[in-house]
Amino acid sequence: MRAFSLTFLILTFLSTLFLQSLIRGEAEHASSPPRGWNSYDSYSWIISEEEFLQNAQLVSQRLKNHGYEYVVVDFLWYRRKVEGANTNSLGFDVIDEWGRMVPDPVRWPSTRNGKGFAEVAKKVHSMGLKFGIHVMRGISTQAFNANTPILDVTTGKAYEESGRTWRAKDVGIKERACAWMKNGFMSVNTKSGAGLAFLRSLYQQYADWGVDFVKHDCVFGEDFDLDEITYVSKVLTELNHTILYSLSPGTSATPSMAKDVSALVNMYRITGDDWDNWKDVAAHFDVSRDFAAANMIGARGLRGKSWPDLDMLPLGWLSNAGSNEGPHRKGNLTLDEQRSQVTLWAMAKSPFMFGGDMRQLDESTLSLITNPTLLEINSFSSNNKEFPYISSTKKGRIRNSQSRISNIGSSSTPGLTSCNDVDARGWSISDLGQVCWNEKSRNGLKEPFCLYKRKPIPTSDKVHLLEREKSDCLGASPNRKLTSKESKRGPFSPCGFHANQMWELTHNGT
Repeated sequence: MRAFSLTFLILTFLSTLFLQSLIRGEAEHASSPPRGWNSYDSYSWIISEEEFLQNAQLVSQRLKNHGYEYVVVDFLWYRRKVEGANTNSLGFDVIDEWGRMVPDPVRWPSTRNGKGFAEVAKKVHSMGLKFGIHVMRGISTQAFNANTPILDVTTGKAYEESGRTWRAKDVGIKERACAWMKNGFMSVNTKSGAGLAFLRSLYQQYADWGVDFVKHDCVFGEDFDLDEITYVSKVLTELNHTILYSLSPGTSATPSMAKDVSALVNMYRITGDDWDNWKDVAAHFDVSRDFAAANMIGARGLRGKSWPDLDMLPLGWLSNAGSNEGPHRKGNLTLDEQRSQVTLWAMAKSPFMFGGDMRQLDESTLSLITNPTLLEINSFSSNNKEFPYISSTKKGRIRNSQSRISNIGSSSTPGLTSCNDVDARGWSISDLGQVCWNEKSRNGLKEPFCLYKRKPIPTSDKVHLLEREKSDCLGASPNRKLTSKESKRGPFSPCGFHANQMWELTHNGT
């Protein structure tokens, strides 16, 4: 009974948030997988304001019309680029009087005098884009060591409770340091009012800057912190400025873990960092399969939907992980490997976050990340799941990208075979305006069958959108046993909901 009550309260809370968004006239948040550009793959942590804005301008000019809308500064924008500073150094960060990270004013000159990223966000918005930043879990070790006071945004003063002023050492949990940046950040105590006040002060500041996208790191996967994610999600629903909420990284993330956070966020990484080697790419296939099978793709998310994230696309001109230098090398994946990666990202409906240097974007890379078919699949396909591949020597269905229907082995279940197979030939256009399968003896059908076109068949053998008289589909797979009457239809069976098929009739009759 207690579990039922808790579930009811959560559902009521989420429904209320959704209704509130409708009342405010907001569009559904992340209604399709978000697209954008992220600085990490090409600049590591050292990107400057000038370099960022140059890339943002090129995103606006070359990618915006293809649905790319976010430009994101990845980690350590607050770390001074001086001798001794690196991705896990201590004492080089710029923090304000409340222990909050602020941009390094040398790399980001417009942020001086307490402006933060406000000017950068304004310039990004003028390009028709949205501005994002990477943030870490909890509180920084530097702020903890300095024992800075905590801001209470409701009063604009230091947080006070139980007759005293609370500070960083009162809320930081040193035993819960970020696993991959132990010198950098630690969790805060979300059971205390002061800990919650600190988190709220962070995200209020991001909203004040005009940030539209937050990539929250070291709270998911191996560093899972559901309490912090839950509270940050709550804060984001209460801000006057809408922010898309993304989690990273996702090493050791599971579908069960994702079900705990999907309604609280809009994106969440389900892998570790993906770099430009085939081993990294190949590791994403099984992960994609598992999260799709768990029905996590496009599940209810924060003010809209949420999407399992396979990480940025490391294509084009790149840097190295954790490097202290910017883009200096070409990606290592072959063209076929790049095509495979982008195709997987599209079919898995992962967010498309391009990571290469936009200033050196080559035409080959541009054509990959703007391929209209892949972007259409990424945004509008449904029921995306892995289907088993069965070799042609076994019974069952085979799927191939250029195929026609044929029977396999002794099974009566229709399957697909390669167009290179001589047995695949036998289709032709009839005088009656039909596309017919003429080799009746090969598939055992007692009567010929034809496909009918909605419009007159053109004289050229181009792609035809075909339909049969009784709304049957070629090679459909009903979730039930066929009747004897239906089984006589051979490779046809009742179409599923929204079934659409497009086939190309080639010159050789396949």
